[in-house]
Amino acid sequence: MALVFRVAMQFVGILLSLLGWVLSIITTFLPHWKNLNLDLNEMENWTVGLWQTCVTQEEVGMQCKDFDSFLALPAELRISRILMFLSNGLGFLGLLVSGFGLDCLRIGERQQDVKKQLLILGGILFWTAGVTALVPVSWVAHRTVQEFWDETIPEIVPRWEFGEALFIGWFAGFSLLLGGCLLNWAACGTQIPLASGHYAVAEMQTQCSYLENGTANPSV
Repeated sequence: MALVFRVAMQFVGILLSLLGWVLSIITTFLPHWKNLNLDLNEMENWTVGLWQTCVTQEEVGMQCKDFDSFLALPAELRISRILMFLSNGLGFLGLLVSGFGLDCLRIGERQQDVKKQLLILGGILFWTAGVTALVPVSWVAHRTVQEFWDETIPEIVPRWEFGEALFIGWFAGFSLLLGGCLLNWAACGTQIPLASGHYAVAEMQTQCSYLENGTANPSV
């Protein structure tokens, strides 16, 4: 029963981490970090991402333009690019490392300590990936709220609001954190007993060694 529970926790943890990693990649390249709806022209909608700004018009559709300079971007967008790429890389490493530590993988069945360490390391990588995904989206959201309620800006000036990418990024970050927690719980909270089949294989190898040496098994 403990083995089934352990494998189930690993499976759910990997799925959540994989989902969070995919969503973090989508968040990185989605041009909807901030939205701007113009009251004077409701048929026009502006969006801003980490790489480009887009305008959507009813007759023309969506048109996007890449940012000309990285250094000309606001600080939160520059740092967000770096952190999101770091989150994507850490998530990919976490999937590789924790994948080799899964109990359902037949590789390294006799090295349970190594597989446990791989699971723990994978969980830590997922934690780090989740934090590095939550920081940029939360920072951009904080700056958006500050600018929205800035009293020095005239009321006639349109205000930026939260885009869909921020909500996807939050979900991705928490999925990575939860997936890492489940993997570490499965690695540290439950112990897997050595399967009886392993004892049979070990006993058979012992018998073969005695036969090759031409000696009798002293246990008999």
